[in-house]
Amino acid sequence: QVQLVESGGGSVQAGGSLRLSCAASGFTSRPSSMAWFRQVPGKEREGVATIYGYYTTRYADSVKGRFTVSKDNAKNTLYLQMNSLKPEDTAMYYCAVDMRFKPLSLTALDYNYWGQGTQVTVSS
Repeated sequence: QVQLVESGGGSVQAGGSLRLSCAASGFTSRPSSMAWFRQVPGKEREGVATIYGYYTTRYADSVKGRFTVSKDNAKNTLYLQMNSLKPEDTAMYYCAVDMRFKPLSLTALDYNYWGQGTQVTVSS
């Protein structure tokens, strides 16, 4: 069974850092892309960062320079290092996998596997 298990969320002060992890299992082939999305109640799910291959990445303008996406192939784990956090970064963060070959997409509809989400709260 395909499973994405996320961890690392929490509550931090503005300017602080968090590192999210997403452990992937149950895949029989390599995903096209892995990505992080975030969502606030009442708003559309927003693409944050994605990685394709070993180190090809793409970021939303709102997080560029502050967030870094990476992966550990040996552990089948995706990471999101979040620095200089702002209150507007507060959201539920989701790990996503694309098996339909939409590399580097930051569009939620292009992804067909999702984690359960982990809450990030940034206070001022």
